[in-house]
Amino acid sequence: MKEMFAYALVAASCLASGAVAFSPSQQQWKHGGVSSPRETSSSSLRMGFLDGLFGGATAENSPAASAGYPKVEVPPDFEVPEPKPLTLTRSSDLPSVLKSAASLAIRLATGVFVLGWKIDTVFAPEEEGKYALQLGPFRLRDSSSVLADAPRPEQPLILYEYDASPFCKRVRETINLLDLTVEYRPCPGARAGAFSEEMYEKTGRRTVPYLVDPNTGKELFESGDQIEYLLGAYGPPEDMYDKKALWPITFEAFSVATATWVALLRDMPGARRQPNARPDNERMRPLELWGYECSPFVRPVREKLGSLCLPHVMVSCSRGSANRDRMVEKTGRFQVPFLVDPNTGVEMFEAPEIVEYLEAVYTVKE
Repeated sequence: MKEMFAYALVAASCLASGAVAFSPSQQQWKHGGVSSPRETSSSSLRMGFLDGLFGGATAENSPAASAGYPKVEVPPDFEVPEPKPLTLTRSSDLPSVLKSAASLAIRLATGVFVLGWKIDTVFAPEEEGKYALQLGPFRLRDSSSVLADAPRPEQPLILYEYDASPFCKRVRETINLLDLTVEYRPCPGARAGAFSEEMYEKTGRRTVPYLVDPNTGKELFESGDQIEYLLGAYGPPEDMYDKKALWPITFEAFSVATATWVALLRDMPGARRQPNARPDNERMRPLELWGYECSPFVRPVREKLGSLCLPHVMVSCSRGSANRDRMVEKTGRFQVPFLVDPNTGVEMFEAPEIVEYLEAVYTVKE
């Protein structure tokens, strides 16, 4: 009965994807201003988060790394916003949140939970650096029953994709399911942008999704093949979970149809390169985005990154993800989306302000 009640609590909180959880006081969020690039060491520009995930190796295997990175500047009046958990800060954002919530329902909440999600306790003690969801008198701690010993890649995988593609979406959902950290290289409509050109030069094709695994040398087209590869390479042994439960992803006709409805509902995000996007955006250091595919709060940030053709490393944070503890350990809180920009040194929460920041920094001003 206790477990049934816990499941109901989590289900009620699924739409609150920007939920926050606190550990005991460790690191206070600093409001206002940003470190000057001259005051920020090269090690801190790597932000340290991916260092913890990949032993210091960030996703810098783009051709841009050897060519040098473009210079970008934070607007002089920019201030890091104060995190406001579980708050819709602007009424103008309500239609977007409602569309995202409807999209979540259409896709049957696929990607909300990691594979093998389980509730550990609904009375979690307060522990420093540990995530727990506070719901009234309850503190819910969850994890995966099957991913703890699953193989983890030493380097982030790379996915050439665009947001509205239903085939790309089912691969991204699998990535969340397996709690993987992957670099996304946006190719609007599969044919626009420098990453599409890069893919064509490597393969002679402009087809997405295109998955590259630098850990094994494997390169794959076709979403179904990629899903099978990811489950085999980075999932638990098949006898540890029921593969039939993955049918919202693996049943291709259903997943493609519903993902198409979602793309139409969201006005085909990322299908075109934003006209005023900086022409050198693809050469930027990959930004870090902490979140997960179906979060209504993460969605507009992902869409903006895609339309600006900005490479970004997505750190999966679905329910039960080990990365939730990592965020709490580093920032003292859990809240998504969380953006880390190694090109400027900015770290920030709050989706509307992140979108405005990206627009201000990575577009050409007339």
